[in-house]
Amino acid sequence: MSIVLTDLEKTINSQLTTALKKSEISFNQLFIEINPEDLISVILFLKTNEKCKFRQLIDITAVDYPGKLKRFKLVYLLLSHENNLRIVINVQIQDKTFIPSITKIFPSANWMEREVFDMYGISFKDHPDLRRILTDYGFEGYPLRKDFPLTGHTEVRYSEKEKKVITEPVKLDQDYRNFDFESPWEGTKYNKTVIKKDHKKES
Repeated sequence: MSIVLTDLEKTINSQLTTALKKSEISFNQLFIEINPEDLISVILFLKTNEKCKFRQLIDITAVDYPGKLKRFKLVYLLLSHENNLRIVINVQIQDKTFIPSITKIFPSANWMEREVFDMYGISFKDHPDLRRILTDYGFEGYPLRKDFPLTGHTEVRYSEKEKKVITEPVKLDQDYRNFDFESPWEGTKYNKTVIKKDHKKES
């Protein structure tokens, strides 16, 4: 029988008193925020506790906030089939911070952590094989960071001269570098010339 979401929140708050920074119920899901050092113990508790039973890892992703001291928010999504409930775990970390890998608790985290590493550059401690998984060998930068250029740093093309596929720095014409940052709703402030008609001459 499914437990009520509010009861679940009370259970987690009573058991994870020191590890829990914040909890709230929103969109019929429980959101909690924890410290990076408590990640392993919290994940283990949520999976093994008989009232929680969050035994499936749905996803691991991240959000980039370049202006904040703790630049990244790691997001873990767990599902309890028995209770038909989901929980979202948020972990705030600084850039170049190592986060514990949860592959020993959820083996499916292997590829998910590699995706986060590939897209955001977040490293996972004790991961069995932390390599890029979505981008090519020797790829420069992390595509889902807010400071990553939309065109990328390099481009791949076929060279007729060398008769092979080559990688070279992205080259843009200067016209494409002059961006208009005005809101499309406000419109661009162009200089308009107003021509006044002489109605007397026309008549």
